[in-house]
Amino acid sequence: MDTRFLNSFVTVVESGSIAGAARRLNLAPTTITQQMKTLEADIGCELLMRVGRTVKPTVVGARIVEQAREVLRGVRDLRSAASATALPAGPLLLGATPTALMGLLPTILRRWLSAYPETQIFIEPGTSATLLQRVMSGQLDAAILVHPTFPLDKTCVWQPLREEPLILLTPSEMKVHDVLHTAAREPFIQYDRNVVAGRMADEYLRRHDIQPRVRFELDGIEHIAQLVAEGFGVSLLPDWPVMGPPDNRTKRWTLPAPCPSRMVGLIWLRQSTRSPLARALYELTQSV
Repeated sequence: MDTRFLNSFVTVVESGSIAGAARRLNLAPTTITQQMKTLEADIGCELLMRVGRTVKPTVVGARIVEQAREVLRGVRDLRSAASATALPAGPLLLGATPTALMGLLPTILRRWLSAYPETQIFIEPGTSATLLQRVMSGQLDAAILVHPTFPLDKTCVWQPLREEPLILLTPSEMKVHDVLHTAAREPFIQYDRNVVAGRMADEYLRRHDIQPRVRFELDGIEHIAQLVAEGFGVSLLPDWPVMGPPDNRTKRWTLPAPCPSRMVGLIWLRQSTRSPLARALYELTQSV
């Protein structure tokens, strides 16, 4: 059985279509289709079926998809263990939130390329909740994400990288004498309350008996910052890192204490074969 075909099968199930899997794997859809026919002939059962415009696993396909993931993880672990160096062989499968991708990660990657030029890193963007789930399931080796509001499992290693207190973001020309009064008076762009920092911002305003004039609510700090820069309103956001010069169209204001903070860190599974790679990445962050 060709493990490449198993990988294509798992990717089709995750993507929900042959075309989506082909894009993720950089293969032609016809190649994926032929691989699936070969895999089904090898196993002796149909594994996929069409449902409208999507592709879903059959009963048998759903039954074996997790076992297929375990086989693929085993193959990756075997290849990582077969290393003549102090570290396991790569690649390191790393997840990162959008703000980490644009802020923390570029400097860390430069240091990685200098220290370990032969070891690849494959990067997957996503929300903190999604990345955490993928680390816990072994689909990612490590991730840079926001610590959730609940305790992490003891099978994980959590290393904090950056604390980001909430700030008030306004257009730079706006006159601010009282940040709380400004948050209450001006049109407000709400950071999505389904994410950790969005809930923090909402709870902080509630504690100060402020009902903001919410104009928009969305996820994505950079997108909110762009709307603030364009003059659509103000927002409470984490004090996130920015690559390059700051946007001079906006200004950050400190909030009155006690001000909540979100913690950004690196997480990986303690017993993973590639955990030494994750620890090596963390050690490089200490000088960033």
